[in-house]
Amino acid sequence: MIELEDKLISEEIFTNQFVCNLSACKGACCVEGDAGAPLESEEKELIEQNLDKIVPYMRPEGIDKVKAEGAAYADFDGELVTSLVNNKECAFVFFDETNTAKCAIEKSYREGNISFNKPISCHLYPIRVKKLKYYDALDYNRWDICSPACALGEELKVPVYKFLKEPLITKYGSEFYEKLEIIGNELLK
Repeated sequence: MIELEDKLISEEIFTNQFVCNLSACKGACCVEGDAGAPLESEEKELIEQNLDKIVPYMRPEGIDKVKAEGAAYADFDGELVTSLVNNKECAFVFFDETNTAKCAIEKSYREGNISFNKPISCHLYPIRVKKLKYYDALDYNRWDICSPACALGEELKVPVYKFLKEPLITKYGSEFYEKLEIIGNELLK
């Protein structure tokens, strides 16, 4: 682990390579797993406040789930996560013409309807952030459904932290990312 400011960062974020390959995985991370996407409390509020601008991109079953049970719930660890349809896919998932899972929140953002992108936990994936007493721990999360992304990252020679530049800046700021790049360049020499 590397300490930077109030973050503990796994070296794997620098040494492993990753580029999402939606044409291969079809957005499996949005429909697989044992819980919804982790949410910060502010994100839950933003989703609820902007639901009328997100709903047009959602599937009927997702809309029904959110109307009946809300945008989020506490998972088995007590963490706030997005609601699920049939205990499987995220309630905010829709499927495009190639049957690829996509995010209705992100679609509304990309179309200029809302001012925030998808949940930061989704945007930062495969980095998972765990809040410790004095630090945020940034860890690389391995999941077999992402093997196409790992293969593409290796082919293109893109480290995880470079692939995730935009969400890392969104979460921690450009100064933090600049320091991260310096560390990455040193480690990769």
